[in-house]
Order: sequence, then structure tokens, then C-alpha cells
Amino acid sequence: MIRVRTGLEELVAAPRPASHGRAGLITNPTGVLPDLTPSATALLSAGIRLTTLFSPEHGLRGTAQAGAGEGDTTDPVTGLPVVDTYRRSPEELADLVASAGVDVLVFDVSDVGTRFYTYIWTMYDLMVAAARLALRFVVLDRPNPIGGVTAEGPMLDPACASFLGRAPIPVRHGLTPGELALFVNRTIDADLHVIPLSGWRREWLFDETGLPWVMPSANMPTLDTAFVYPGTGLFEGTNVSEGRGTTRPFELVGAPYVDERLALALNDLGLAGVRFRDTWFTPTFGKHAGLQVRGVQAHVCDRSAFQPVLAGVSMLHCMRALYPGEFACDPFLDLLWGSDSLRLRLDAGEDPRGLCAPVSWFDQVELLYG
Repeated sequence: MIRVRTGLEELVAAPRPASHGRAGLITNPTGVLPDLTPSATALLSAGIRLTTLFSPEHGLRGTAQAGAGEGDTTDPVTGLPVVDTYRRSPEELADLVASAGVDVLVFDVSDVGTRFYTYIWTMYDLMVAAARLALRFVVLDRPNPIGGVTAEGPMLDPACASFLGRAPIPVRHGLTPGELALFVNRTIDADLHVIPLSGWRREWLFDETGLPWVMPSANMPTLDTAFVYPGTGLFEGTNVSEGRGTTRPFELVGAPYVDERLALALNDLGLAGVRFRDTWFTPTFGKHAGLQVRGVQAHVCDRSAFQPVLAGVSMLHCMRALYPGEFACDPFLDLLWGSDSLRLRLDAGEDPRGLCAPVSWFDQVELLYG
């Protein structure tokens, strides 16, 4: 297998864009070399003057659950201070970066290809801070693990902008972190430098890159999880368990009121690349914790044909149709979807599947890879 080289590897080999002055590194467990050396250790060994580490949601070590960071601490490996950026406004981040006294910020975090996964918006907010402070911002690019040839779902409605989406991109966006940085920098105007991947092809999935999979967060254990997440992540805006507290988060969805009809209805739709298995599970935390619930497991059998956003919306539609008195969604779904259109159609008992057709937006962005 021909192995892809990450932006981290390229920078370690030629550290010029980050070698002037004091550097701050935004990273988490995904920031590693192929031999699993953490990026902080690798950059220090390459002679880069790292002085501060910045961590996104879930923390530098990835121990925090969704909606939390690890707090400010000290990295026991490098001895560097760690600044928790989660839930900090761009103004607060600018103050934190200024207090750190760094001259350049370096971003090395893997994304999972979904708009409402927050790491890309940590990048966005710190790019805004860097622009305000006239600092260089360096993105060490990494592959989009679910490929770079397909986009799905609506563009973000500015009325629903939040930390789950700052800029108008689709739910499944199809870009690398570096390409996203170039896109959002049209309005930020930071001193941006992207260190590209070498050897990556847009149609490749993560398990074709030769790189080690490191869990991006506690509930993203496998590439299988990342593949279904653009669709089943929408269940976070409902009263249905999205499988948190199980070993198959986002592949499992269920609730106490579900029966055998759900799997039958979903399989009758004939969605490409996926089958649904009737199943029971007991979440150890999250929604319905400690209760035995019934639901389905999404088994992706053809990744090239599978459309995760369509699958997720189809699952929501079937649950609303089958269990109108029990199923409920809430305004958090608007932030995940990027507008209120999905929630309003579900609440009205209408079929929302027409909202999630694959979108063509690659002609709007600067693609780094053919």
C-alpha cells in the first residue's frame, strides 16, 4: 500500500512555516506521526519552539465526553501548558492566545467530514483570533476519512450559525481541514499557510491511506462510526438514543417505544449501500441510560453507494411516521441540520427526504487534491 504523508510529516521534514518565533499547537490524540509519536513531541524534536498547547472539545487526551473539555492543565509528556479552548468565544480565544505570547498557531487535528463535528470550528475561531493578533496560522492537513468526492445535505442557513457550523458548508462537506481553512479564510483573512498532504486521492477512504486510525473522540471509535455519523448524528436533536453509552455509537439508534416495524420499514426503502438490523441495547449513559431499548443497527455494506445523510433523514422520517405520539425532536436539530426545514417537516408529518440530495459545491472551493 502506498502511504499518504500528512502535513505533520511534511512540516517535520521542512519546518520553515512554523520555525520563526514561539509556536502554539492546537491538537488532540489524532495529531500523531504514522509511528504514533504525538505532534507536540515531533515538532519539538524538529526544532520548532513550541511553548503552548491548545485543546479542542474532548481535550488534549480525548478523555472528555461530548460537550466538555479537560480544562487548563499541563501536558505530562512535554511539560507545556495546555489551554482548553472549548466553549470560548473568539474574543476570549484572542485574549488567551495573546497571553500565551505565541507568534504562530499550528493546527493538527483530524476531522471526520461532517459539519457539526466541532474541531473545524475550533480551527475557524482560532483563525479569527490569529487574524486579530496578526499571527501566522499553519494547518497541517489530514485526509477526510470518508472521502472527498461526495457532499450531502443543505448548506448552513446563517440564522442557524453556531459552534456546530460557522460557515455555509454542507452537512457532509467532502473537504480536508486545509481545504476548509482556505474556504473560510475568504472572510477571515488570516495569514494562512496550509501544509498539504502528499499522495492522497479524493476517492480514498481512511483505511486506504496506510495511516493509523486514532479515535478522534470518545464516541467515534472506528471508521464505520465516521461513515454513518453525518446522518445518525442528527438523532442528537431527538428523544432517540444515538447509541452513546454502547460500543457502537451512531451505528445503533433506539428508544423504549420502538418495535419490530422500524427495521422492516427501513429495509423496505431499499436505501443503497446499507441494511438495518432489528436489535436491542442498553445505553450505559446518555439518553435512556440503563434502560433496555429497541432499535436498529445500520450495517453499511457498500461505502461507495451509501449516502449517510439520506439514510439518517430516512430513519428520522420512519420513526416520526411509525411513532407519532412518542417520537419528538427539538430545536437542537436545527443547529445540526443547519436550518429549521428538517424539524418543521418532521413535526408536520411530511416526508423530508427531498431535503438531503447530494449537493454540488466543489466548484466553490479551492481543492488541493485532484
